[in-house]
Amino acid sequence: MDLVLVHGMGRTPISMIGLQHRFREQGHTPHLFGYSPTFESLQKVTNRLVSLIQNSIGPKSYALIGHSLGTVIIRNAYPHLSLHQPSACFFLAPPMVACTAAKFFSKVWLYRVMTGEMGQLLAQENFVEQLTLPANTKIYAGTGGPRGAWLPFGHALNDGILSIAEASGNQSTAVVTVPSIHTFIMNSTVVFEDIAHSLDALD
Repeated sequence: MDLVLVHGMGRTPISMIGLQHRFREQGHTPHLFGYSPTFESLQKVTNRLVSLIQNSIGPKSYALIGHSLGTVIIRNAYPHLSLHQPSACFFLAPPMVACTAAKFFSKVWLYRVMTGEMGQLLAQENFVEQLTLPANTKIYAGTGGPRGAWLPFGHALNDGILSIAEASGNQSTAVVTVPSIHTFIMNSTVVFEDIAHSLDALD
């Protein structure tokens, strides 16, 4: 099956190479999709993702795998894929709500410069809430973040950036917890094996 892997904020397609290699060994055809929140608008990136799917995959069945901000881009693109929807979507550490970290850092000048429009949108409740959740989506939420009464998330399970609640949202979709931190959840063997099993079930 064709797979499109979309990295998260502050990362590059290189961060998804491990997954790409693993899925290629399984007989799938993974495509890496890159973007720059510093220099591109959400709409521009969305248009490029839709174009990749339409031109590089065509009528074949495919699945989308996104990490963090990559899941937001996928959700923004989904309404434009009505004629050729993905067979499944796999979201790794997705900000399903306007998360605490984005709200805090959106006030920091350097964050605003480095993350551009997309970084600001992550802090806006009305934007995140209007995004469509694709059908047949599975969420992977990390639990490897630090916990303690004096820490931002207190004793709540988190991945260092998102709490479980922020990564799960209010959606009635499958959520798998993984003992990983936000930045490296795509390297989790648990995540890979679960996605691979789900893909086998689609064949």
